[in-house]
Formats: sequence, structure tokens, C-alpha cells
Amino acid sequence: MLRNGAAGGGGAAAGGGGHRPVRVWCDGCYDMVHYGHSNQLRQARAMGDYLIVGVHTDEEIAKHKGPPVFTQEERYKMVQAIKWVDEIAPGAPYVTTLETLDKYSCDFCVHGDDITLTIDGKDTYEEVKTSGRYRECKRTQGVSTTDLVGRMLLMTKAHHSNIDEDLDYRKHTDNFGKGPKGHSPWTGVSQFLQTSQKIIQFASGKEPEPGDTIIYVAGAFDLFHVGHVDFLEKVHRLAEKPYIIVGLHFDQEVNRYKGKNYPIMNIHERTLSVLACRYVSEVVIGAPYAVTADLLDHFRVTLVCHGMTEVVPDKDGSDPYEEPKRRGIFQLVDSGSNLTTDLIVQRIIKNRLEFEARNQKKEAKELAVLEAMRRLEEEKH
Repeated sequence: MLRNGAAGGGGAAAGGGGHRPVRVWCDGCYDMVHYGHSNQLRQARAMGDYLIVGVHTDEEIAKHKGPPVFTQEERYKMVQAIKWVDEIAPGAPYVTTLETLDKYSCDFCVHGDDITLTIDGKDTYEEVKTSGRYRECKRTQGVSTTDLVGRMLLMTKAHHSNIDEDLDYRKHTDNFGKGPKGHSPWTGVSQFLQTSQKIIQFASGKEPEPGDTIIYVAGAFDLFHVGHVDFLEKVHRLAEKPYIIVGLHFDQEVNRYKGKNYPIMNIHERTLSVLACRYVSEVVIGAPYAVTADLLDHFRVTLVCHGMTEVVPDKDGSDPYEEPKRRGIFQLVDSGSNLTTDLIVQRIIKNRLEFEARNQKKEAKELAVLEAMRRLEEEKH
């Protein structure tokens, strides 16, 4: 169990004035955790004082949806790293029951305004909805696991450029999240639009305090994953009062040193993904590739860290960490994880057909529910 380490957001009276803290329950697969998941948990946390997140096992997910990309251990760690989560409940049942809410002393359950179905097409939240212990939050537009998987399966840069989308990409993503009989609004692909409000909601807003050790790390942090979490957790442990600033490189810069169709997520998406991590205090959006004297002085950086991945030279062939090395403040940190964005993409490609089948099956169930809802509405009129 981890207490919420950042950005407050308790909505109800936080245990003050004799009120019992409001305990909130969320659950899900949390496979390929992205900023849409984080935003759901942020909204849920704001509805109460203590957020418990139930995460399903690999076995449960395989039974109802198909194979998960990440193992349950990886998924537990990812959810625990989100700063609005107070506690995780490993091995939560796929169908949310009153028994589960009572077991964890939760007042109600929160889910997005999409629908989650069992293998036989039943709403997994039916019981808690009927009993009035269900709340809804807004689904984050412009991101879905389906979309991210689609981006990985196609070697195109259309997903992070301002040019018109590649027709092959649009055609593929349409096929990926759409069966032969139509399109579900819950398993589709859409464009994410960044706003200042969204950044404010995700940011901690905390300035460094006297005695803080200001640590700077830089990179792409693409498809923010458990390897990144392991690295940032290790960096966080280097000081008693760490204040970690993450410098995110612009998309064009990432593409220069990563090649192919990287980054999978654009700069706006990567910003929110990193801000949601409990170990991160601040993000520099579009940080220079070379860690300069100006940057170090501006942020009063005490320590600069880099993982065990290769450091690609700057455009002029120089070492981007030359200045922090000269100052004697550069440190390599071994996260102990060998997971990289490349490896995740390889996992997806290896299971491509299974993932395509999974999404088409999921969408077929959703369309059946939509049709049933439409018929009910017609009968009322």
C-alpha cells in the first residue's frame, strides 16, 4: 500500500470535523496504463478522501477480453505509481460486487462513461449501479489502448505530426477498433487535444522547498511504462527530500535519436503521462537535448541522472551530458528493469492477430448493448 504522495484532490471532508473519510473504489485491467486511466483515477480521487484501485489478474483478463500486454505484477506496479492512488487491491474480481465494496469499506465505485462487459455481454457494474453505489466520471477523449496498439502496429509518423493523417494509418485504426458490423463509440480512435486546464489538473503545483535535492532527468519517456517507473523510483530514493524534474524532448528530437515511428505518444500525451507519476515534481515540456549550464542554473539542479540506456550524441556529435559531468553532478542509475518501449512494441507485434481479434470481439459486444439500449428507448416512446 502506498499513500498518495502528490497533488491533493480530496473532494469530501477529509476526515475533519468528525466526518468519516469517504473511501472510493475503482477497478480495471489497467493494461498499457496511459493518461486516460490516470485521469479517471484523478477524477475518482476527487470524489472522496481515499482511493483503492482493484487490478484484475492475467487469468481474469484472458478469460473476458483476451491476453494482456503486461503481466499482473507489472500492472500492479504501474497503478501504484499513479499519484492519486492510495492503495491497490491485487487480484480484484472482474465483476464489481457489493461484497467487494464492503470488503474494502468503500462507499461507492467510480467508472468512466463507457461500458465494461463480461464474456457473456453483461455489464460488470450492474449490481453496484442497482444499489446506488456507483458514480461516473468523464472518459478522456483522444486516447485508448486500442489506438495506442494501432499506432505501434503501423510504422507511420502520422500519430505525432500536424500533417494530415496517413490514409493507411486511418484505415488500419478503423479496422483495428471496428468489426464488420459498425463502430462502437467506446473502442474507437480519436485525436487528443491538449489544454492548459488538463496540465493544471495533472500538475502538483509544488515549488522546491529549502533542503530539497533537485534532480534532473531527461528523455522521451514514451509509452510511459513500468521500466520508467522503476527508474524514477530509484532516482527518488537517492535523496531524503527529492524534487525530480523530468525534461521531455520534443517529438522531432525523439524521432532523431530513436528513428522509426517514435515517439508513439506525442509531447502533449507524454507530458500528462509523466505528470501522473508520484515520483515526479515537475516537467519541462520540450527540454533541450543537451543539458546546458543555463538549464542547470535556472532550476538550481543538484544532480543529473540517466538510466543504463545508450546516450546518443547531440547533432554536432557532442555528449549531451558534458556540462553535468564537468560539474561532477552526473550519475548513472540502474533501474534493475530491462523493459523498454521497443520491447513493448515487440510484445504487441508478436500478438498482433490476438489483439485485433480481441478488439473486434469487444466491439461486437458493445454494439449489441447499444442496440438493446436503442430498442428500450424506442419502446418507451
